[in-house]
Amino acid sequence: MSVTAAASGIVVLLLTVTVVRSQNGWDVSYTSTEICDFRGSTVDINCTYTYPSRLNYLVTKVQETFWFIKESNGVHVDLRTDPEYSGRVEYLCGNNTCTLRISNLRESDSAVYKFWFTTNQPTGSLTGSAEVTLSVAAPQLQVHVRRSTANPYSTWTELSCHSRCKLPDHLSYVWYNNNELVGRKKYFHLQHFNAEDSYHCAIEGQERFPSPTVYAPKVPSVSVSPSREIMEGSSVTLTCSSDANPAAKYTWYKRSGDKQVQPSSEETQFVLSSIRTSDSGEYYCTAENELGRSSANTSITVTYAPKPPSVSVSPSGEIMEGSSVNLTCSSDANPAANYTWYKENRTLLQGPEGVYRLSSISSWDSGVYSCKSENQYGQINSTSLYLDVQYAPKPPSVSVSPSGEIMEGSSVTLTCSSDANPAANYTWYKEDEASTKASGQIFIISNITAEHGGKYQCEAQNTQGRSNTTLHLTVGAGKSVIIMNTIRVTLVVVLVPVLVWTLKKRMKKTLSLKSEVNEAVEMIESHNCPEYDDVAAAAQTEDTEDQEDLV
Repeated sequence: MSVTAAASGIVVLLLTVTVVRSQNGWDVSYTSTEICDFRGSTVDINCTYTYPSRLNYLVTKVQETFWFIKESNGVHVDLRTDPEYSGRVEYLCGNNTCTLRISNLRESDSAVYKFWFTTNQPTGSLTGSAEVTLSVAAPQLQVHVRRSTANPYSTWTELSCHSRCKLPDHLSYVWYNNNELVGRKKYFHLQHFNAEDSYHCAIEGQERFPSPTVYAPKVPSVSVSPSREIMEGSSVTLTCSSDANPAAKYTWYKRSGDKQVQPSSEETQFVLSSIRTSDSGEYYCTAENELGRSSANTSITVTYAPKPPSVSVSPSGEIMEGSSVNLTCSSDANPAANYTWYKENRTLLQGPEGVYRLSSISSWDSGVYSCKSENQYGQINSTSLYLDVQYAPKPPSVSVSPSGEIMEGSSVTLTCSSDANPAANYTWYKEDEASTKASGQIFIISNITAEHGGKYQCEAQNTQGRSNTTLHLTVGAGKSVIIMNTIRVTLVVVLVPVLVWTLKKRMKKTLSLKSEVNEAVEMIESHNCPEYDDVAAAAQTEDTEDQEDLV
């Protein structure tokens, strides 16, 4: 038997499955075992019963039929006698069927109902083990949402109004958008759903029992726990929640630069159990249901002690004396690190910049450098850096060995040394000689002679330049030379006085001759003698010869 609608209200049945209780021809069946209806309406609960027509030659006759929900001292209580149902219960029975009609339903009418009949047979009473559960309440409507994405160019959303009870097909539904009536149908189709829209449905005539409103997710609320500083290695929980109906599904993303990386989590909570420095960044939570989506973001900053510093030199090529050089120390740290530069354990610079500047570097700046990086969470030292400053040779120093008087025939070693980087090459030259005398730091002259004496120049050169120094080498005579020189000196000492005496004697003789000639000339001149010129010339010639003899 189907559910009927009384004039005073609406009749609703659920689970229209016939349940049969059969015992040798004794049967009781109910059209529905669960029925839902609303307050103030009328409901019909239907059953069918059968029995044997004859039993032990006795024709079976039905003597009593009624519905009950209670027992009193083992006796079933007819609903018609129950004061709570007084004036609201009616039995519609005949032809082995019986319908219980309850009008002006109350929530207290929610109960388990059973049918009872008795016959003239000694064992002819039956209620059966089946029963009907009646629930009287508000409609408890729900909006079901279904989105069609089969055609990417034409998407739509279907809203349908449902109750946990199966409602009759003839019922009409009304739809509201933001509490304004927009339609009368069970299924409501939308081409577009705006974020600010909300929809609900109701049964026409029962608008006081609307369904819950459905709407797209609101802007999510995101939180980070713990909310204080996040240390490397700690556990961090990101939580996302959004007001939405149907309930939202959540997805967490991490943004890397301008790109959105793969989903990190599809739960309302995203847990980073042992957070790393690389986990710092911006995280997005997306809340989505069938009606739309919304997102929010939060940032995570992981604090940590400095990582091992890296050190660098600029410019990176050869470092020449006089140039400008920067030493840079950098370390990944949060908060940012402070830096200290050292040269062979001597502090040079402290500060947040980490750059040590050498504006005009010198050879004295060569050496081993290192830096230290530190913040409130720890400190760490860099590896050592050797700074190699290259420079032209300084003026060489030269030495002679042996250092005393150098005698002919001896062996002499000339040594040249100069401070230079890279190390200098050495070349020896002698004054007034174009060719190179020697190459190398040491120049050895064996069996030295007087000709080896003079000025020698040592030149030191490398890729950065050159410099030179001059040495004067004096060679003394040997024994044979000394003897010869002694003889020469002796001869000079003996012969020079003799020559001087002889010269003086010759000079006196010459002077005497000149005097005589002069007297004769005077006499001739006084007498105007023409022979004067011949005598004078002869005297002059003789005087010249005498002088040549003296020489």
